[in-house]
Amino acid sequence: MPELTTIRELRNYAGQTVRIGCWLHNKRSSGKIRFLQLRDGTGFVQGVVVKNEVDEATWEAVSRLSQESSLYATGVVREDPRSPGGYELSVTGLEIIQITEDYPITPKEHGIDFLMDRRHLWLRAPRQRAVMVIRARIIRAVQEFFDSNGFTRVDPPILTPSSCEGTTNLFHTKYFDEDAYLTQSGQLYMEAAAMALGRVYSFGPTFRAEKSKTRRHLIEFWMVEPEMAFVDHEENLRVQERFVSHIVQSVLTNCRRELETLGRDVSKLERVQAPFPRITYDEAVTMLREMGFEFSWGDDFGAPHETAIAEKFDRPVFITHYPTAIKAFYMKPQPDRPEVVLCADLIAPEGYGEIIGGSQRIDDPELLAERFREHELSEEAYGWYMDLRRYGTVPHSGFGLGLERVVAWICGLDHVRETIAFPRMLYRLYP
Repeated sequence: MPELTTIRELRNYAGQTVRIGCWLHNKRSSGKIRFLQLRDGTGFVQGVVVKNEVDEATWEAVSRLSQESSLYATGVVREDPRSPGGYELSVTGLEIIQITEDYPITPKEHGIDFLMDRRHLWLRAPRQRAVMVIRARIIRAVQEFFDSNGFTRVDPPILTPSSCEGTTNLFHTKYFDEDAYLTQSGQLYMEAAAMALGRVYSFGPTFRAEKSKTRRHLIEFWMVEPEMAFVDHEENLRVQERFVSHIVQSVLTNCRRELETLGRDVSKLERVQAPFPRITYDEAVTMLREMGFEFSWGDDFGAPHETAIAEKFDRPVFITHYPTAIKAFYMKPQPDRPEVVLCADLIAPEGYGEIIGGSQRIDDPELLAERFREHELSEEAYGWYMDLRRYGTVPHSGFGLGLERVVAWICGLDHVRETIAFPRMLYRLYP
C-alpha cells in the first residue's frame, strides 16, 4: 500500500499510484463513471471512478459516499489541463472512514447567520479555504519583510494596566487584586523595545470593546506594530509603502489559484507598488467639499469619506498631517504648525478604508508631560512610558497594520467576518 501523500503534492507523482486521506466535497455520476470532488486541506482534486476498472466493493462504497464523508482514496495520478490543479486521480480503491449523515451546509444558498453559526464547518468551503490560505501567506510575508529588514520581533503583553490611547473601550478583568485590561495595542511597549533593539515589530491579537457593527470591525483582531528608533515621519511612510507592496506582491506570486477561487480582479492588485500617492488632511478636506460633502476642518473621516477619497487613486493613498485634536496623545506635532501632527493613515482602494495608522512619536519629555495633563492620563500608570523620554530619548516612529482589513482588501471580501477562522463580533461569541 502506498504511503499517504497530499493533493498539493500530486504534481510530483504523475503516472504513479498514490494514496490520500480526504473528504468528499461533492460527487456526480455519468453512466458507469462517477466523479468525486475530493479535498484534503491542501487542495481539491477530481477523483474519477470507472465501474469496469474497480472491484464491486469499491463501486458500492462510492455509491454510499455522502458530502463530507471521510476516506482514504488510492489511484493513479493523471495529468489533466482542464483541472484547476492540472491533475486528476483515476481511483482504483478506497477505504471509508466515516459516512456522514445530513451534513448541514449543502451546495444551495444559506443565510449568513446560518453559516456563521456553523463556522466550524463553513471553513471547509473552497472560498473560505482560499481566504485562510491567503491570510497565512500575508502573515508569512509580514514576517519575511521585517525579518529581512533588520527588525527584531518582540511580543508585548496581552494583559495591561492601562490603555494605549486613553480610551474607555477596553475589556476589563481582574489581575488578582488589581484591575487589568485586554490590550488594544502593543505600541507603547514596542516603543520601549525600540529603545533597546532599534527596529522592532510585534504581531498579535488586540481587543476593542467598541459597539461597532460595520463590515470593517471585529472585536478581536490581529495587529502588526513596528516601532523604529532614529526614524522620522518621512522614512516611516517609505517603510510602510514598501511593506504593503511586499505583502501584495507575495500574495500575487504565491496564491493565484486562491485569488481565482475568490474571483478577485488581480489587475487592481498588480498596481499596488511603491511609491504611493500622498495628500494632506487639508487637501483631503478640499477634495471632499468639491465632491459635495459637508465637512468641517477638524472633523475625522468616516467610511464614506475614506471611500470617496480612495476612488481618486488606483493604489493605496496616504492622508497625512491630521489635526492634533483628533489624534492620539503621543503623536509629534509638526514643528512649524503645532495644530497638526506628523502622522498618516494609509487608505486602501476599493472602499476598504484605513489599513495602517502611524506617526512620528513625541520625543520631548516636557511636551509628553503636557499631553498627559491635557488627556488626564495617570502619571503613575504611565510613569514607565515617560521614562523612555527621560533616559536617552531619540526621534522615533511607528505604525500599526490591521491584518483582517488587509485580508479583506486583498481577497476582495464584503466583510471582515470571513478574514479570520472564528470571528468575534458585537453579537457573536459562538462557536
